Amino acid sequence: MQIIDTLIHARWIIPIEPTNLVYEHYSLAIHEGKILGLLPTELAILTYHSDNIIELKTHALTAGFINAHTHAAMTLMRGIADDLTLMDWLQNHIWVLENKWMSEEFVRDGTDLAIAEMLRGGTTCFNDMYFFPDVAAQRAIKHGMRASLGLIVIDFPTVWGENSDEYIQKGLSLHHNLKTHELITTPFAPHAPYTVSDEPLKRINELAQDLKLPVHIHLHETAYEIESALAQNGERPMERLKNLGLINDSLIAVHATQLSNDEIQLLADSGASIVHCPESNLKLASGFCPVAKCLAAGINVALGTDGAASNNDLDMLGEMRTAALIGKAVANDASVIPAMTALRMATINGAKALGLENKIGSLEIGKSADIIAIDLSDLETQPLYCPISQIVYAASRHQVTDVWVAGEQLLTSRHLTTFDLKELKETVEKWRVRLIQPTQA
Repeated sequence: MQIIDTLIHARWIIPIEPTNLVYEHYSLAIHEGKILGLLPTELAILTYHSDNIIELKTHALTAGFINAHTHAAMTLMRGIADDLTLMDWLQNHIWVLENKWMSEEFVRDGTDLAIAEMLRGGTTCFNDMYFFPDVAAQRAIKHGMRASLGLIVIDFPTVWGENSDEYIQKGLSLHHNLKTHELITTPFAPHAPYTVSDEPLKRINELAQDLKLPVHIHLHETAYEIESALAQNGERPMERLKNLGLINDSLIAVHATQLSNDEIQLLADSGASIVHCPESNLKLASGFCPVAKCLAAGINVALGTDGAASNNDLDMLGEMRTAALIGKAVANDASVIPAMTALRMATINGAKALGLENKIGSLEIGKSADIIAIDLSDLETQPLYCPISQIVYAASRHQVTDVWVAGEQLLTSRHLTTFDLKELKETVEKWRVRLIQPTQA
């Protein structure tokens, strides 16, 4: 009998790979942060011994969700500027607040709030784009959270940098400091075609190819973005990025609500990934990503929440449900984006977008033990015919009871193991009082 760190017995295990497979009365063996075994519980009891045996008799285990597009610290601005168009929301509210309050302290506290919320909702990895990624890295490491932290680049000065050259140099330094860390990766994150000029984008493409890093960028988010680009330089943003060499298999294109058939084929041929953020797009009336067409073309489509300032939550279960439902409506076809497809968008597809599919995104032997447990015994998920269907179409994030990242349990029976919730709430309240001041009449 082999001695291991942790043995989890579950009613169901959904491994993600192979797809559409559900094991019943199965167990996961975890040792040194990785999945060592996936086998029937009767056999697991005979094969492994652990001082940490966890019985989850009414739960489904699956791979942790991968939130493939966030602005984590913006969680502190949740609900402060609702029901506005994108550019009004950005220019007259969000950027005003950021200019006044952006600091290491803001990012520290906002990232803590975001990590706590995401863990309680089953997210084990997030792909972030925001200021002070070094501070976000410190918080993710402190709390044991896996994170892909964007090396942000924009043309104009902020508290993080004076110009694109400084952003790039600071990003390269952070990448060098973190490149061997087990839980942290560092893609480039030019904000958007309308905020980054050609020369920095060329430089980012060269560096991304040399360092084998993804490039995470907002792209074709709104019709206004397309119209402005055509008026300014006669090119759609995607055509411009193609001419700069950025449409390739390193690209993570966020939103992609304004795609022609030719652009869908271009993304498919290039091997680029799309991150679909359905609830943020709905709230800001940005448009609809043609997910069914993109998937049919062979594009890897992942799922993200965007920031909580425009969503207003970081709930991947809700995002899956919305993605499945709105995808059917946009395609006028109830058979597209079935539950398993939505679950893959929130797991293995996110891993592929981040270049981490060999490490996370599915429950396979040898992969990192990034695992979540969802209690399906609640009245709201009864009767139960198919666990996959119940998770996507009926379950709530409050049914996520336990979460592991690299074998470390960060949520135990709904209790966050690395946070003092009272202290966190007090910190968030202090920020609420500060941030509300500019909006008062």
